[in-house]
Amino acid sequence: MRNRKGTRKIAISRGLAAASCVAAILFLFLSIPSHAQQRHTPPTRHVRDAVVNGQARWLGALRPTQRLQLAIALPLRNQAELDDLLQQLYDPQSPSYHQWLSVEDFTGRFGPTQADYEAVVQFAEANGMTVTSTTPNQMLVDVTASVADINRTFRVTMGVYEHPTEDRTFYAPDREPSADLGVQLWHITGMDDFSPPRPKLRFAQPGEPMLHTFAGSGPGGGYLGSDMRKAYYGGTALTGAGQSIGLFGLNFNLSDVQLYYNNIGQSFNSSVVQTIAINGYNTSCGSCDDGEPVIDIVESLSMAPGVNSVIEYEAASDVDVFNRMATDNIAKQLSASVGWQPADSSSNEPIFKEFAAQGQNLFVSSGDSGAFSSSNPSYYPCDDPYITSVGGTDLSTNGAGGSWASESSWVGSSGGPTTNGFAIPSYQQLAGVINSSNGGSTTLRNMPDVSMEANTDNYFCASGTCSNGVGGTSLSAPRWAGFLALVNQQAAINGKSSVGFLNPLLYSIGVGSSYNSDFHDITSGNNSNGSASHNAVVGYDLVTGGGQALRSSALPSTR
Repeated sequence: MRNRKGTRKIAISRGLAAASCVAAILFLFLSIPSHAQQRHTPPTRHVRDAVVNGQARWLGALRPTQRLQLAIALPLRNQAELDDLLQQLYDPQSPSYHQWLSVEDFTGRFGPTQADYEAVVQFAEANGMTVTSTTPNQMLVDVTASVADINRTFRVTMGVYEHPTEDRTFYAPDREPSADLGVQLWHITGMDDFSPPRPKLRFAQPGEPMLHTFAGSGPGGGYLGSDMRKAYYGGTALTGAGQSIGLFGLNFNLSDVQLYYNNIGQSFNSSVVQTIAINGYNTSCGSCDDGEPVIDIVESLSMAPGVNSVIEYEAASDVDVFNRMATDNIAKQLSASVGWQPADSSSNEPIFKEFAAQGQNLFVSSGDSGAFSSSNPSYYPCDDPYITSVGGTDLSTNGAGGSWASESSWVGSSGGPTTNGFAIPSYQQLAGVINSSNGGSTTLRNMPDVSMEANTDNYFCASGTCSNGVGGTSLSAPRWAGFLALVNQQAAINGKSSVGFLNPLLYSIGVGSSYNSDFHDITSGNNSNGSASHNAVVGYDLVTGGGQALRSSALPSTR
């Protein structure tokens, strides 16, 4: 749309002559551009396919007085320069190798300008929205707004629809939002509730394939988090001291974490677990099902029992959680055991790039439904190129609470090429990663990257009770976060920086001579689910990725 320019008359002065002269009136006309701005449409998608193709039946307009929480995101600046820097940060031959940016450095070089950020804040307030929080990296403006104001400001009609696959309704816009604003927006989170983040816990089912006899040291033979530390690390010197772990938080009761440790006879310092409520989020749980967050805390803390903190980040939207993780920049190891289908799978990409630039690594569970296919799609953000996707295995130990004995792939471990269209990243284009044996895509992002034990043979507590029979990549992702805390502790001891985004390192090891000494390569099993199937093979595969976690012998080196 063209800029609209107008003129306005400004009376400058009325000059009076000397006493002997006749008074004269002078009028000047100055042409000044008006403050009307060009209407911009964000480059990301907001309208759901189900709305566009009619699969979701329109039920009526969303109540105009209803208030929604939105997170208005601005795009990064100098993105080509950022992409070049990210290559240098992860190139061992570059002088910039592992020279991580601070939040202030990242914001100054790549974040939105202060002027643009203030313009968005003023725009929101001028349109009746209440700004509830702003962020240090100037990437998000959190607001609450009535549906009437959202409709008018962004020229949409917020409607209520019948969900095409779930027994519920959802709200969503009928068209892409746009705004009369001289600043380009990136994305507006919160305009629909079609697919909210959901946990990926998996519970044992009678007759489930590969469900073996419980062989852990917990009650009834269930595996404990401490069993994972013994099997995958085996030592005692490293505890994660000096490190923090950040978790994508869900509402939980700390009493259930305490119950777990009481029941297995292990000590627990409750002050280590911290909850950060973002933008006024209500973190109370009451009688909620808190199995996922309790598992995340227990598994990550058991792998690294000496960490400074395990931080549960809780918010009403995923973008608020991830952005706070980035702007805090406290935890270098992050984990998310959730998945959803966003309207646009690139919406959080700027934040994930900030993670990589600041030396943070986000682990995301790949899912528990086997091979990806059109009927079993990959759930975001496990397939984003800037996260480490974690699959699942079936672990056997040398006795209860013993050392690692063997491992095969877990049938539920989700993997395969992304169904969200992410292009294959450079680290998966290394010669030898994708081949005829594993059948990976040469054009799309492949998953998972790594794995850990995920069979439904683990002990857990939730909602005031404890039992066996839980599993899923929900457990393997926080276990990896705990393991990385050990790696980063060792790096600090050796005077090195954190290892940052792991994937470039993991894949370079995978095609190098030290692969078999650094990894347990998983070569048996599959993730067949009736619609698709992949086999575990030598080297990289679409069931366990590059294999099970780094062996303890690899810990002293961060390359």
